[in-house]
Amino acid sequence: MKKNFAIVGVGLIGGSLALKCRKNGLAEKIFGVDSNQEHAKKALELGLVDEMVTMEEAIQHADVIALAVPVGVLSTMLSKVLDQVTQQVVIDMGSTKSLLAGLVKNHPNRGRLVASHPMWGTEYSGPSAAVEHAFENKAVILCDTKETDEDALALATALFKSLQMRIIEMDSNDHDLHAAYVSHISHITSFALANTVLEKEKEDNAIFEMASAGFESTVRLAKSSPEMWTPILMQNRENILDVLNEHITQLRKFKSCLEKENWEYLNELMEKANQIRRIIH
Repeated sequence: MKKNFAIVGVGLIGGSLALKCRKNGLAEKIFGVDSNQEHAKKALELGLVDEMVTMEEAIQHADVIALAVPVGVLSTMLSKVLDQVTQQVVIDMGSTKSLLAGLVKNHPNRGRLVASHPMWGTEYSGPSAAVEHAFENKAVILCDTKETDEDALALATALFKSLQMRIIEMDSNDHDLHAAYVSHISHITSFALANTVLEKEKEDNAIFEMASAGFESTVRLAKSSPEMWTPILMQNRENILDVLNEHITQLRKFKSCLEKENWEYLNELMEKANQIRRIIH
């Protein structure tokens, strides 16, 4: 499957996709599109892409167009890209799906779109953050596949399998609900914890010297890009509010145990939390 690829947004996700496609010999040529001129220059320097081009040129020359931009940008871009395609396969790699699905549901070229969400990411961004083996053994969610043309779906499926990803299909609404629970709430919690520590602990050196591996792993996501995460939280607002309310309820239980010195119930809460071991080893 040697194709010409266009990577729109040559950052963490797009750059990692470009690296793997080149390594696996999947790409005849890789075109890059990026509105950030520093990112465009760096992507060329790192060899992530062969050439930086305009969106129109990318659509004209590519067989596969991967849209790896923040979902806020994606919501304004997706219809315009579909307007210009004929037989090209467009793969959107955004972290939310319901809003996008509604925007293009009746588009005449909807069948050329594969709505995907690779379940991988780090707190870093930009071309320098690209990782060659990023997607290996990770899940990729393909949404609303019945609305995608068979050949487009087959190509995307082959691509993700070549990246050694596990493929899961689900409805866009279900995707956003589950993403709120397993991804989006983690970022809100991390941002909030980082703000809590920065507010209460005024000594930077104390944080740096005393921070354990547990603290570092918990607040790692707080280093994520606000430009990327603000539109994600906006677009999945209702699901995130639902899980956030439950999270606050759980925090209040721990707070109540400490206030009332209810150590038995505190222990029960932690034992219940330990059940996550059945799912995540």
